[in-house]
Amino acid sequence: MNAPKSPVTLIGHSVGGQRIHGGERRSPVFNPATGEVSGEVELADPAVVDAAVQAALAALPAWSETSALNRSRVMFRFKELLERNLDALATAITREHGKVLSDAKGEVQRGIEVVEFACGAPQLLKTQFSDNIGGGIDNYSLRQPLGVVAGITPFNFPVMVPMWMFPLALVCGNTFILKPSERDPSASLLIADLLKQAGLPDGAFNVVQGDKVAVDAILAHPGISAVSFVGSTPIAQYIHSEGTRHGKRVQALGGAKNHMVVMPDADPEQAADALVGAAYGSAGERCMAISVAVVVGHIADALIDKLRGRISALRIKDGMEPDADMGPVVTETHRQKILGYIEDGVASGAKLVCDGRANPLAASGNRGFFLGASLFDHVQPSMKIYREEIFGPVLVVVRVPDMTAALDLVNSHEYGNGVACYTTDGGTAREFARRVKAGMVGINVPIPVPMAFHSFGGWKKSLFGDHHAYGEEGIRFYTRYKSVMQRWPDPASSKGPEFTMPVNR
Repeated sequence: MNAPKSPVTLIGHSVGGQRIHGGERRSPVFNPATGEVSGEVELADPAVVDAAVQAALAALPAWSETSALNRSRVMFRFKELLERNLDALATAITREHGKVLSDAKGEVQRGIEVVEFACGAPQLLKTQFSDNIGGGIDNYSLRQPLGVVAGITPFNFPVMVPMWMFPLALVCGNTFILKPSERDPSASLLIADLLKQAGLPDGAFNVVQGDKVAVDAILAHPGISAVSFVGSTPIAQYIHSEGTRHGKRVQALGGAKNHMVVMPDADPEQAADALVGAAYGSAGERCMAISVAVVVGHIADALIDKLRGRISALRIKDGMEPDADMGPVVTETHRQKILGYIEDGVASGAKLVCDGRANPLAASGNRGFFLGASLFDHVQPSMKIYREEIFGPVLVVVRVPDMTAALDLVNSHEYGNGVACYTTDGGTAREFARRVKAGMVGINVPIPVPMAFHSFGGWKKSLFGDHHAYGEEGIRFYTRYKSVMQRWPDPASSKGPEFTMPVNR
């Protein structure tokens, strides 16, 4: 007799500080390790989006007039609650996304670091004052909130990426609407609960679950002033185009094809460790994952041998297992997409050194969404597996004769998100960092995600808009700059109207 199945959880929205339900359509949420449906998420219609906007608009006047110091105090309390609930958030991530629990905890911690940065709101929002620029006039500047802003975030970082957005948006005095991925929606509601416990006023932070219908409603709604997005390049282009067409400020971070250049003088053990961790961590479902190893000169064969050995030792299992190195991918649909890339690589003539399809958990009879680590050698730039973002556990190796060829390869790619170079030569490292056309560069650092007090963002088709995410760039994105010139003249000293351009005297 089969054991009864657990009831499926219905996952709704958070609007005005309350959990609500809305939208007639639903989408399944899976446990990627088992393939079972763990919940159903409600997909918002325009009416639900409007309800969230109205709640955010209602909260805006009081919240925007709250002092920066008191807004930062809410973030201090929120940070403490995040640390207290780190395990619960990480568990929610692993059960719906599939990444290993230790990686999920690291994701939460990187999000907390942005909250820590946001706690410095009084300093971050300080502006400039110039005394007596001429004629008794002082000139100073202000940074004021935009209003209601929205964030549309991807499935691969359901906690960290939203925290690239809303902590800074809130401390700048805006109110916020989060549209998380419908594939792993539960963590967003935990975040909403913790913000409420931290003392954030109802309506200042809202969660609207949904798909393209909700996204389009956000982009078109006249009550929303700005939209932040992280995801694939085609969607980033669409978000940027539609958002700006509706008069919104838009920050849209797109896809990537991150290269790691391995110079002949690099430590081969360190380079191999870096490549395996950066390519296969989180099953390759990272926008900063290394998916191309550009191997310079004679070391390619030796490096391939080291990679093969490390890949064969990977422990691929349920991410909740404490010794897991790599878990499943997020859905069966995504797994099939990755399988298609592997098949295309073989058909194109690349050498498949390690075949992730051969992993026992990747067998068709297994219900989980598992796939082993794949490694291709002798990949050519014309191949689809080189040109396109796979977003899965597939690493391709391109062999080049020298650093000039390596830079030409990297710089000619349409993406310019992140790049790394492994070398022991300082001159090589400096030249590489200056000449490479990418927004984030690692020297002997495989995944160069900037710290919270710097800013994240790529070049070329990896970023649409004028600002990178978080850090000082985030403060600029979520505020409007205003310049004020003031004079308090003595009424008795009036000289009548002046018709010449005022100049500094």
